[in-house]
Amino acid sequence: MVGRFFKHQHETAHTPPADNETPLVLEPIVEAVQEEEKEASNLSDHSAPDFVNERVTLHRYLIDKINLSILDTMEEDEIHDELRPLVRSYAKEQNFPLSSSELEVLIKDIGDEMLGLGPIEPLLEDDSISDILIVGAQTVYIERFGKLKTTKVRFKDDDHLLRIINKIVASVGRRVDESSPLVDARLADGSRVNVAIRPVAVDGPQVSIRKFSKHPYSLDKLIANQALAKGMAMLLAAAVEGKISIVVSGGTGSGKTTMLNALSSYIPHDERLVTIEDAAELQLQQPHVVRLETRPPTIDGRNEIVQRDLVKNSLRMRPDRIIIGEVRGGEAFDMLQAMNTGHEGSMSTIHANNPRDAIARLEQMVGMAGMPMTQTAIRSQITSAIDVIVQLERLRDGARRVTSISEITGMEGDVVQLQELMYYKRLGVDENGKIQGEFRATGMRPTFLEDLKTMGLNLDQSTFDPSRAL
Repeated sequence: MVGRFFKHQHETAHTPPADNETPLVLEPIVEAVQEEEKEASNLSDHSAPDFVNERVTLHRYLIDKINLSILDTMEEDEIHDELRPLVRSYAKEQNFPLSSSELEVLIKDIGDEMLGLGPIEPLLEDDSISDILIVGAQTVYIERFGKLKTTKVRFKDDDHLLRIINKIVASVGRRVDESSPLVDARLADGSRVNVAIRPVAVDGPQVSIRKFSKHPYSLDKLIANQALAKGMAMLLAAAVEGKISIVVSGGTGSGKTTMLNALSSYIPHDERLVTIEDAAELQLQQPHVVRLETRPPTIDGRNEIVQRDLVKNSLRMRPDRIIIGEVRGGEAFDMLQAMNTGHEGSMSTIHANNPRDAIARLEQMVGMAGMPMTQTAIRSQITSAIDVIVQLERLRDGARRVTSISEITGMEGDVVQLQELMYYKRLGVDENGKIQGEFRATGMRPTFLEDLKTMGLNLDQSTFDPSRAL
């Protein structure tokens, strides 16, 4: 392997071609979540020397020494073994005062620089981090358990950061430059990436990475995190399996995509699903999933494919359900049409502060489609297409909660009728600043309860008892 790893003047190395049911089981998951939080609280944010300047210089030095075409054929441990003598030799030449543990850190960092995303690779590997926010080359923030913290991670300069950005966007066939300074992309694990560079970003490249857990959140784990009550989860799981159309509503960072992923695990595995997103990030567990993704325009402004085009096309793909990552424009009209024409059980997310606002936003987005429809006709479409709105909120203390589950029951005159089934009641704040509250039922029973019973999906009637916390 050593012979292939290094460049030779007279030889060229060639790289070879390279149960349908999801029960709610809570006890072990609560323990796992508590253990996860304990481990994360003990993590230090890279207290070892970062050697940023040395790392970039060493990276360039190694590029000249190493046969890059062979890297993809080697395991990570093999690469580190090959790098070790080179890094040790370079450190000795440059008089780096390194202990053996610091040398190992430097070797790992060089491996990340060559094969991964450089300084942020350790942050991507830390499953307790939900957001990575890069504010120019010298400042990196993370969000852990709903709270922002600064880190010691940094890049050498803007060029170093731009090289990492280009590695991210090129991997999904997108580009970022002065003529197109804003881009949405994703990492290999589905994590969402947003990039802004000069001239729109005044202080250098800005990168926001919304990470997704390596182990997708289930409703069990959301219950363990107190995001919702078990009774709420039972109702939503039955609704998904019973083909009740659901819209997940909430503000930025409230956990809409996480909830959509968790709910989708209750879709029967014999159904054909089509997902439509700006940047593919849904992690569905079903075997028969068709994933569609929008395409930005080319440099000359042509060949753009928007979500509305994909929704229209998906209707010709024989889907049982259509799942739209987020509706934000004219595709809302086509989504409502699909839900009204044999694609019941379809789901989507929407930015809104409460269920009533979600309906108002849907009205506005249908208007953006340019169809000559009256307000009453639009509301009638919404009423017949959507059954349940799940409202999520990110509280002041960083916790995410399902604050309301509401059902659309019909129209009275030209007003859409909503009835709240379950909600989160705030009780106060404890000495640590954590918001205290409880989940309760309103006493109203969903009108689709009888339909669920005919499918063999029976819910405990005590779930809807308003006299006690869920």
